[in-house]
Amino acid sequence: MEKLAGQLRAIPVRLQRLQKSGMRKLSRSDGDSRFLPDRRGFTLGYTATLAVSDDHLIVAQQVSRALNDNGLLVPMLDKVQRECGEQPGQVSADSGFFSLHNLEAMEERGIDGYVPDSNLAGVLHHGGILKQPTRHPGLLRMRSKLAASSGRALYRRRKAVVEPVIGILKEQRGMRRFRMRGLRKVAVEFALATTAWNLTRMWRLHPPGQGST
Repeated sequence: MEKLAGQLRAIPVRLQRLQKSGMRKLSRSDGDSRFLPDRRGFTLGYTATLAVSDDHLIVAQQVSRALNDNGLLVPMLDKVQRECGEQPGQVSADSGFFSLHNLEAMEERGIDGYVPDSNLAGVLHHGGILKQPTRHPGLLRMRSKLAASSGRALYRRRKAVVEPVIGILKEQRGMRRFRMRGLRKVAVEFALATTAWNLTRMWRLHPPGQGST
């Protein structure tokens, strides 16, 4: 019984170590993949992220082995600038993409950002009051913007813009699982899926026979 109790006490510590290391034990079928934390525990795979415009076109996408999203915002901004020829004027993202570095990067680029920290996100979604005060100027400005009704409306708009695209890719296009193995092949598979989305979306936005003459 004492041995079992010791093993049970060790579980939280082991889980924390695994999470910090990304559970670096490699998959036998895909050495590039990593165990990523999710709501059910861990999932073996990759992190795929999207940048979506107001008309539901995917303007940039990326696949990585990152354990969380907060290191992916600036690379995504760079991708949007390369793909579109200019940087976005306004960016909204959930709290998973929050970091002080990201706030500073958006301000330096003149981007109007709406990315709450986790504490503020809890207030936005469930109500209540902020429990973690801050003196950081960038975070104070972000909280001030999202405290205004206009800022909250812009942040809520994110759900209507990007969430439907993600949902359709997962549920209708079979993107809950990648069919390929290896980071490069998975990236190609995801690029093809997002390209197919854009082609069908552009067809619906501009059906044949409705062009200008």
